Amino acid sequence: MRRRAVLRATGGASLSLGVAGCLFDSDSEEPTGSYEPLDRVSLEGAAEAVVGDDGETAYVAGVDGFAAVDVSDPEELSVLAEPKNLLEDEGAGDAAGERFLDILDVKVSDDRLVVAGPANDLSGVFHGFLVYDVSDPAEPVLAAEPYETDYHIHNCFLDGDVLYVAANDVTSDTGAADTDGTATDADAGSTAAAPANPLVVFDISGGEIEELTRWSLLEYEPAWADVDWLLRYLHDVTVTDDIAALSYWNAGTYLLDVSDPSDPRVLTRFLETDLETQREYETDFEVRDAQFGLPGNDHFAALDDAGDVLAIGRESWETDLETATGPGGIELYDFTDPTEPVHRSTIDAPAGYDGTYDGELWTTSHNFELRDGNLYSSWYGGGVKVHDISDLESPTELAWWREPTTASFWTARVIDPREAFLASSTAYTSAAEPENALYTFPIESGEQPDPPSLTNPSLFQ
Repeated sequence: MRRRAVLRATGGASLSLGVAGCLFDSDSEEPTGSYEPLDRVSLEGAAEAVVGDDGETAYVAGVDGFAAVDVSDPEELSVLAEPKNLLEDEGAGDAAGERFLDILDVKVSDDRLVVAGPANDLSGVFHGFLVYDVSDPAEPVLAAEPYETDYHIHNCFLDGDVLYVAANDVTSDTGAADTDGTATDADAGSTAAAPANPLVVFDISGGEIEELTRWSLLEYEPAWADVDWLLRYLHDVTVTDDIAALSYWNAGTYLLDVSDPSDPRVLTRFLETDLETQREYETDFEVRDAQFGLPGNDHFAALDDAGDVLAIGRESWETDLETATGPGGIELYDFTDPTEPVHRSTIDAPAGYDGTYDGELWTTSHNFELRDGNLYSSWYGGGVKVHDISDLESPTELAWWREPTTASFWTARVIDPREAFLASSTAYTSAAEPENALYTFPIESGEQPDPPSLTNPSLFQ
């Protein structure tokens, strides 16, 4: 059992995360039978994938566009639409004709789809998001003029008509900071603003998009402005039942009460690192090692559909840091009492023959979903997995499928909790150049016949 420091908003007290009883009864069986994909369909530039509320349509980010896929029959996928060159749309307004690239994230709620980007700070391209009416998934229509931002958007989350955006502003290096967020870079002899990397909240319900508010960890603990912006990068946000989970990389995971989206309030913070250590990383090499290697690396966090379980995924690689032990896994917490969360277990990443960022085979945790007592997870070349987590202290692996020479999985999302889930495979991040595609898998226990060895260096030869 590993300990985690949990700092509560009420006084910042530390909580000891001990062992207690499990949340659910479990009748899980050991994997039986052959486990294989139900279907797959090729898509250009596949990245994040989400499932519409009706469970019949999936939407997949596509680097220079997106795709809508009919998943009503998981054994017979059909591409409904695959728009590209999005700002050539007649409704693009002032952004008409601009290039919109590096689109790695889409989010859907009801009949609205948000397409956001670029995921990284690129020059000469549109920065912002588009809102589509997808009441007819085969004919997506812009529901408002494109909303332009002065920051890139790696990830966002749509909850009804409220959009939560991870806004990371690449304006400067971060030197010594005052509490007002102004950073003085003594070595460079210049003064610049420390990027706040805020959560930005929008109302997209009308024809005109309205910014409601912003919240940053620098408001909660201004001293983090001393730390390089990459080590406190707001990587992702998810929202479940008015609780937002913000993944601030080495600065930890924050849970906010967003029952009033215009006034977020801190509930709890989970922190695996410490401020003083993070301040010590100054050179580019030190920052890179600390960014890629454990501890920290809070990449994606989400609550289950009942709000009783919190999972924190750590995307990491081997670096020169002694603490950087390789690919990160997924931490599971009992969250039945939000004031006293308890760490129950860790699902480790699959072992690979090369755990470095520049290696051919990534096996670290990426995006996942918790639903009805199961965890559906993606591990890039390490494949996709299904765990029964009804006993949080002892998760049971029900299925694992991997084929790293052809598939590198970005996410895993439930289509129907009684039947199937999907997973998007991307060539965006892997040196092995697998196919861009959308896969579907059965929700059942089973074992892949003749699975490839992830520890064999000859795999890609």
